[in-house]
Parts: sequence; C-alpha cells; structure tokens
Amino acid sequence: MQAPLPRPRDTLSWTRRRWLQAGAGSAALGLAPPAAWAQLRVEITGVGATQIPLALAPFRDEAATGVSLSAIIKANLERSGAFRIIAVPAGLDERSTPELPAFRAQGADALVAGSATRLADGSFDVRMRLWDAVRGTDLLGQSSVVLPADLRLAAHRIADRIHEKLTGERGVFATRIAYVLRTGRRFTLHVTDPDGEGGQVALASPEPIISPAWSPDGKSLAYVSFETQKAVVWVQDIATGSRRVLADFRGSNSAPAWSPDGRRLVVTLSRDGPAQLYVINADGSGTPQRLTSSSAIDTEAVWSPDGAFVYFVSDRGGGPQIYRVPEGGGAAERITFQGDYNISPAISPDGRHLAYVTRQGGAFRLMLLELAGGTPLALTDTRDDESPSFAPNGRLIVYATRQPGGDVLMTTTLDGKIKTRLLSSGADMREPAWGPFGR
Repeated sequence: MQAPLPRPRDTLSWTRRRWLQAGAGSAALGLAPPAAWAQLRVEITGVGATQIPLALAPFRDEAATGVSLSAIIKANLERSGAFRIIAVPAGLDERSTPELPAFRAQGADALVAGSATRLADGSFDVRMRLWDAVRGTDLLGQSSVVLPADLRLAAHRIADRIHEKLTGERGVFATRIAYVLRTGRRFTLHVTDPDGEGGQVALASPEPIISPAWSPDGKSLAYVSFETQKAVVWVQDIATGSRRVLADFRGSNSAPAWSPDGRRLVVTLSRDGPAQLYVINADGSGTPQRLTSSSAIDTEAVWSPDGAFVYFVSDRGGGPQIYRVPEGGGAAERITFQGDYNISPAISPDGRHLAYVTRQGGAFRLMLLELAGGTPLALTDTRDDESPSFAPNGRLIVYATRQPGGDVLMTTTLDGKIKTRLLSSGADMREPAWGPFGR
C-alpha cells in the first residue's frame, strides 16, 4: 500500500515528515543559550466561560530585577483559561493589610501582591501573598531566594502555586516544552518554558529534526535526526547534552514514544517492509519486538497513561485513522470514525481525551474526542494544524499551525475558547512536545 499523498505545503509537511521520512545531512550538538534566536512573546485571545477574577498588584521593586514578575504571573494565569486578571495600582506588597472588601467590590475573588528585594550577594528575595477577598482571609504566602537567572522560573512557580490553591489542580507554568525552530535551511531543537522564553538549544543542524518526545522523568528527549543521510532515533540527556543512537536499522527509524514507566519506547521502523510499530528498550538493549503486523503504514504511536494500550495512525482501512493495540500486541481497534483523514494522536494525562488532527476539505484542524464516547469537538478554525501535545495537568494543548508569516505554536484550552500564540521573528516553529511535571 502506498503512503497517503502529501498535503499541499512545503517539503517538510506533516505527511512528508511523518510518513515518507525523507532527508539527510549532519548536525552540531550543544546545549547553548538562545542568544542567536529571537525572543518570543505571548499573545492571548479569547474569553473563557468560567474564570476566577483575581486582582494582581505589581511586585514592589520588580523593576530592579529586570524581569516583570507580575507580568509573567498574569500571562501564565490568563493562558490557563481559569483566571481573569484585574489590574491593581502599585503600592501593595506581601506585608500589606489590604482592604479586601474594596477589592471584592471591584469584582475580585482573590488578591495577589509581592516584592523582589535585592540581597548583598546579588540574588533576590522574592515574596508573595495571596488573599481570599470573599472570605477576607489569608490563603498563601511564600518567600524564596532566587538567583537573577532564575527569576522567570520563580514567577512561573508562583503562578503554579496560585493556580493550585485556587483551582485545586497543579499549574504547568514551571514545566518545559520542546519544539523545532526552522530558520531558512537551519533547524534547531529548543527546550524552553511553556511561554517560549528562558530556553536552551539542545541540537542545531542544517538537516531536519522531528518528533521530539519527553521521557516521563523529564530528563531526556528522544527525537529523529536526519544527520546521517537517513532518519535515525536519538536519545539526549537534557542536563548534560550527551546523546546516543537508539534506533538506526535498515530503512527508516522514526516517531519515538516513551512508555509511562520510561523503560521502553515504541518506534516506527521499516526494516522488514512497510513502516510498523516496534517496542525497544530505552537503554537500547535486546532486539526490537514487533507490535503491529499489517501491510499498511502504522506510525505515530503514543502510549495510554496507564501503559495498557498504544494508540497509533494506520492507513490499513484505506485512509489514515487512529487505532489502538494492547501494549503486548494483538488485534487493533479503530478509534476514529468521523472523517476520512485523522492523524497525530495525543492522549490526555488522565486518559479521558484524544487530541488529533483531522482533514476537513482542504483544512487540517485540531480536534478533541472524549474516549468514553461523544462527538469530536473542533478546537480551531485554522487550516494547517499539526502535532498536538497535552500539558501534564491535561488542561491545555500545545500545537503548531500556519498563520500569515509562517509556522507558529499555539496553546488552547480544552474548550477551544482561550488561545495563546507564541510569536517569534523570522522563524517557523514546529513539532511541539510538552514536558512532564518535576522540573
């Protein structure tokens, strides 16, 4: 059976990247600060149906840090879709005794204020306090000594604590995302904060890099590089930059996906004919075990959170659809039925939802399906969506799409109402993968 026809885009379109796996070249390795690539900024659009109104004051002396802590906290909380931020004039900090009824009268359910004090050694004492404006009580306070290089991370962690305290769910602002940046004919694999800032370059190459996948402990990335004239799966340690080949068999090696326990990966290999799924030990030991056996193309695997199933894309029914197979092999079960072209599966951390990309006419759009039953929900109205990946709390999805000026990364809430665009200058952003908790 032949691979599906490439969609009308550039030579690195999804189908060409994922199905045909064509490319070659060489790479240069290094974990480096992103001095040579454009800083990103966040653009948030949409209004959520239910949001917590939160008053947020500028942190006292934050201007002296060179980092707007309150602006980062604001952007994080708004991006989650769970908060509506009410601006508060400067003058409050964590030591204040605010008139909470006055903030309640402005519509705020809670109030946040804080400070950043420079210490003698050049570090900063960053403090914050959260009040309940409805009950008139003190909810949360914290203080931490932060190096200048870690101020953005400190703001993300404060936003995480606020999110968890007021919603009961962990925030994801101190996690990381990986993605591929294409500038001209140059490809770089980046690891950054979820807002696209504070990152490092994990790999730079004149040849394509695709399919980054995080290990469950967040310490390693698996990805496909074309640096040796073919598609080869590598695993790289994020902290040290050391890396090793995981799969370099005859034919194409692609689409790595970690098991929930981090001990195995599913990869797509064409060593024995058409592309099929194989399970390989994470340390590279042993012989790959074939998971699927069909005359079709089986690829783009992802594990269920409990490790019981592997979801994947196959054209065994005539066109690409999403299936699942028990982790030890067996009969495949078809999952998607609406539409004749469904690809790029991603499973939510709680196992309840499937995100994927469907073709509707000439458009490729991000969809969400409740696996227990239901009608697929279109999350976007764009025309060229790719590569969805869930945040570790399951409340946001990051994906790539094409907009005027090039490829961008977006996040969306699960109802599609709050979207964030990560903007960069003169570069195409692709292949996002959201890392786990635990940073």
